[in-house]
Amino acid sequence: MSATRIGIVAFPAAVMLALSGCQKAADKVAAAPATPAWKLDESQLTQPFRFSIADLDASKSACTDLAANANDKWLAANPIPADQTSWGAFQLLRDRSLQVQHQLAEQVAAQTGQTGIHKIIADFWATGMDEKHLNEQGIAPLADRLAAIDALTDGAAVAAYLRKVAAQGENPLFEFGPEADFKDSTMNMAYAEQGGTNLPDREYYFDPAHKAIREAYVKHIAKVLELSGVAAADAATQAGDIMKFETRLARGSKSREEVQRDVSLYYNPVTLAEADKLTPNFPWSAFFASQDLAAPAKFSLAMPAFHQEVSRMLADVPVAQWKSYLRYQLVDNASPYLGDAFVTERFEFYNKTLNGQQEQRPRWKRVVGVINNSVGEAMGQLYVEVAFPPESRQRMEQLVGNLTAALKARIEKLTWMGDATKAKAIAKWNTFTPKIGYPTRWREWEGLATSRDSYFGNVVAAQAFNYRWELGKIGKPVDRTEWGMTPQTVNAYYNQQQNEVVFPAAILQPPFFDAKADDALNYGAIGAVIGHELTHGFDDQGARFGPTGNFEQWWTDADAREFKALTGKLVQQYNGYSVGPGLKVNGNLTLGENIADLGGLNVAYDALQHASAGKEDPKIDGLTRDQRFFYGWATAWRSAYREQAIKVQLASDPHAPARIRANGTPANLPAFAAAFGCKDGDAMVNSGEKRVVIW
Repeated sequence: MSATRIGIVAFPAAVMLALSGCQKAADKVAAAPATPAWKLDESQLTQPFRFSIADLDASKSACTDLAANANDKWLAANPIPADQTSWGAFQLLRDRSLQVQHQLAEQVAAQTGQTGIHKIIADFWATGMDEKHLNEQGIAPLADRLAAIDALTDGAAVAAYLRKVAAQGENPLFEFGPEADFKDSTMNMAYAEQGGTNLPDREYYFDPAHKAIREAYVKHIAKVLELSGVAAADAATQAGDIMKFETRLARGSKSREEVQRDVSLYYNPVTLAEADKLTPNFPWSAFFASQDLAAPAKFSLAMPAFHQEVSRMLADVPVAQWKSYLRYQLVDNASPYLGDAFVTERFEFYNKTLNGQQEQRPRWKRVVGVINNSVGEAMGQLYVEVAFPPESRQRMEQLVGNLTAALKARIEKLTWMGDATKAKAIAKWNTFTPKIGYPTRWREWEGLATSRDSYFGNVVAAQAFNYRWELGKIGKPVDRTEWGMTPQTVNAYYNQQQNEVVFPAAILQPPFFDAKADDALNYGAIGAVIGHELTHGFDDQGARFGPTGNFEQWWTDADAREFKALTGKLVQQYNGYSVGPGLKVNGNLTLGENIADLGGLNVAYDALQHASAGKEDPKIDGLTRDQRFFYGWATAWRSAYREQAIKVQLASDPHAPARIRANGTPANLPAFAAAFGCKDGDAMVNSGEKRVVIW
């Protein structure tokens, strides 16, 4: 468990495993050169939008629906592009980031004699964009791997195969990698986590409401098998077996809601001997040896019931069904790096059927995405040279300082928390570490061999390289200079065990951060983002980690009960929201993010009041400072979704839909009601017992 994001897509509430974009302490100090080697053509970039009074819909009252008042007019004029499943502030900036990277990749690839990260990026770009060669290769890049699967004879051979491919960074069944020890956040240990299923959440395998998705998934499996060379009739039979196989894995797994709301599920320290007894058909002593890892004193076998089920399946599932499952997993996962037939089939199910995307993204966007997933920090090193002015970091440092001070003041004034717990909360506050823009040191890539021969070959080379790099952390001290996001990522996160808040360069643009805007808009947008990430240190899961980042109970029993009662009210509030018939928000699944939104907006408002104390209200465009603050907040959550995509989000994402986030938090702030003259009984006013105040 480590990071929680601000944005539309969240880190799973899980141990961060094998993140290819992470950074390690290396010899190269990160610094953007005064004269970048690259040029950007701004005319080819999507321009970020800023709050504009012209976007307000006067026919819709802020007191009834702030999101509609602030955003619906713009959203109506800017429909979701055909290659997107949603569109708005986050998505527009992500498109802009991809466009910047597109220009960089083309410029790097046009050079001759590249070395280092330039060669790596150029090789990925050249092979990924060579559509003709990819189509000519067909399934050939997978031939050796498919032959290895065909040769399996029994459960023991399957277990040996799983160990072998895991050592190459390919693990179809479970996640494995390093993270800080929950009981000693200064040291990394190994974690093994559940996996092996491909639908958004375990309930997709059982809930009658998802029957159509399950049927479409079986057809997709069959088509992938056919593309891999299996006869149509056999593919249909095998697809049914694979669905039963994944359903059995799902039955032994925890749901997204369970893991989001109980971080302790990830910490189950065992010895190798204890683990071997739990999963006799998949001995962990053999697994660690196969990964060239020294036998640890302990590792975390998270969600042990899942691993026990895998062990049983190695004994009682016919090897033919294992081979079908492994063949499908291999080909389906490799599809983005193969010819058009494979790419199209994957798009048809995962993007179109599951999420409602109408058209495939252009190839260049997909290739840039693969570069980010494979060697993201290498691209990030180029990105900050052209897209992150030094003054942005300086302004953010000031804002973070103001927000952290405001959070401390709120903690000190809490009436529901006792002095003993409050002292620990302040101690945790004192250890917050902000990271802004990009890492202080860039990761090195020596040893990663790429070429112009094979796109799939480059991907698997990076996959293996990154996996070995991750494994190298196990049993060693945590490197606090590492980042869990690349600079070009439009998002932000909080790391519970390092107690750090991280703001990549790409989010520091309008409408989140605008150097040309007044303080009110910036505090309502990026200020609330900063406050959101800080508050994650005290959400229902972050509050289970103490000042040193260790998993511990630092609350008195009385204060813990008070906190649970307050968060329960927030669950009830969000359970009452929906985005359409039958599309209800899950207040429990989204609790952590809702706590962070509530604390973040409160803290940002306090910081604005402090920053503007004694200053006359400028009343820009006829709007007061406070009104612009809340419009800054709402504009940051300007997004629309396709119906299929919102269904997936509601079932699996710990963030509430953007419209609900725009409205849900201000409804608890008396300052919002005062700013817009709202009255008790208005939809945007929670008063009395309905009002929720936590941090």
